[in-house]
Amino acid sequence: MSEIVLNVSKRLTGKKAAKSVRNSGNVPGVFYLNGIESVSIAAHAKSLRPIVYTKDARIVKLNIEGDKESHDCVLKDVTFDPVTDVITHFDLHGFSADQLVEFEVPIKVVGTAIGIRDGGILEQILLKVHIMCLPSQLPEHIDVDVTALKINQTIHVGDLSVSNVRFVTKSEQTVVAVHHARTEHASVAPAGAIEPELVGQKGKKDDK
Repeated sequence: MSEIVLNVSKRLTGKKAAKSVRNSGNVPGVFYLNGIESVSIAAHAKSLRPIVYTKDARIVKLNIEGDKESHDCVLKDVTFDPVTDVITHFDLHGFSADQLVEFEVPIKVVGTAIGIRDGGILEQILLKVHIMCLPSQLPEHIDVDVTALKINQTIHVGDLSVSNVRFVTKSEQTVVAVHHARTEHASVAPAGAIEPELVGQKGKKDDK
């Protein structure tokens, strides 16, 4: 488990107040904690980057201006501008040390699959997985060893096992798979050929 400190200030609520926060180079957000009223906060855009753009699961140690104690929390939601892709809003949810919490944890593929040596291709289908655990037992990422994986074999969430962790993601969800490599001849359609999924679809555009 790793922690990252985030210092924030309290802000006024409302669209105008949020716009003013953004114009000042900060990002508006909300801190939620069971049993208390939500707190409208603002953080500097640069201070959010290590929390939003990370390959590891991290607990946020939140310091709110004026509060005597820090709060342990996790990033639950983040909004981006559809044009510029900058962070425009974030939500943090607090918890206690003895509370089971749902986290989203990255999956890290480890090893070289036997199927790759035999000419196959490894596909990682699931990049992150949802788990339940105590904050002190949060893994930064979950290693998935693919060394023994052969062509046409897969690893599902139900195949994973991590101490003190319960998986929330459905057990049948595929994590990684090894497929036969497509040859150049098979991947290129003959000249004039019609792809199967397009057959019978001509003229349907006007129906929408």
